[in-house]
Amino acid sequence: MSSASSMVDWDLAGRTARRLVNAGPQTTREEAAAVVAELHEAAATAVAHVEALTGLRPVPGGAVPEVVVVDRPGWADANARGMAALLDPLVEKLAERQETRPGVLSTAIGSRATGLQAGGLLAFLSSRVLGQYEIFGTGGRLLLVAPNIVATERKLGVDPSDFRLWVCLHEVTHQLQFTGVPWLAEYVEAQIAEFVAATDLSPDVLRERLQDVLRSVADAVRGGDGDGQAEGLMALVRDPRQRAVLDRVTAVMSLVEGHAEYVMDGVGPDVVPSVRTLRKRFAQRRKGRGPIDRVLRRLLGLEQKMKQYADGRHFVGGVVELAGMEGFNRVWQGPDNLPLLDELTAPHLWVERVLGRPALPA
Repeated sequence: MSSASSMVDWDLAGRTARRLVNAGPQTTREEAAAVVAELHEAAATAVAHVEALTGLRPVPGGAVPEVVVVDRPGWADANARGMAALLDPLVEKLAERQETRPGVLSTAIGSRATGLQAGGLLAFLSSRVLGQYEIFGTGGRLLLVAPNIVATERKLGVDPSDFRLWVCLHEVTHQLQFTGVPWLAEYVEAQIAEFVAATDLSPDVLRERLQDVLRSVADAVRGGDGDGQAEGLMALVRDPRQRAVLDRVTAVMSLVEGHAEYVMDGVGPDVVPSVRTLRKRFAQRRKGRGPIDRVLRRLLGLEQKMKQYADGRHFVGGVVELAGMEGFNRVWQGPDNLPLLDELTAPHLWVERVLGRPALPA
């Protein structure tokens, strides 16, 4: 999985995550089989509802994404492979630009240290992620993490069937975003490649900084707040071009996440009878600075970055209100139509820029 020049030993990261993660809630074999079957059924059912609400359709003739119900180690393995497929070729290009290449021993030691830290973070996140649409390294695959879905529905005290369909609506929205908008994955990959190209750091220095970030994240997982001044991933960003790329990536991820949140609630009680209860209890679960908040805030380095993800929901709802779903779907026509950071909190600016008309209610 990992090349000789890898910044992170992703094989070790995957093994470390598998060793650290716990299995999840107790279920009988029959209960587990029933959960897997219902999640597959919910994912299939969700497609028609998301298509009807959003107007998105897969590109004709495109591959049909695989739906895979996984456990926590399975999610960690998948993400280790995906990150390796995305980042290792970019790091190799970065190393090729250096006049002198790092020694094999120092590279191995550094990548193993970072692999251990990344494995710890994967183990932590693998017990909290409900689902994920993979776009890197697999050609598109929908993962549903069964033990986390069961654990969450039990903790919230909600109807299991409603909750499982509700989660699938979110993940299937991501699936349709990337299967219906072919340039979207290429755009995200291009932004990451541009981010790497803009750095003047050697792979060794970049790895050292990444280790510092991961140590800070691990401290956040344990509940420590440090000095409150940690830059997180922003510590890796020095060049103004990289800051600009980070802004574009934040904007597009805010869009796709906000769009999925809009769909989860937009289908209404005819599809998910207890949708209002689900949203209320799920929103309550997100309040405060729990473990996942500490990790993401520390990892991103800025409170504002977390806020921008929430702003995505505001943006989608605002544009639909002003221009209707057909007007909103102009966002998928090309990179120039993606929202800018300031438009996330001011949807009327996007309507005026992209649609070329005053932002009047649809």
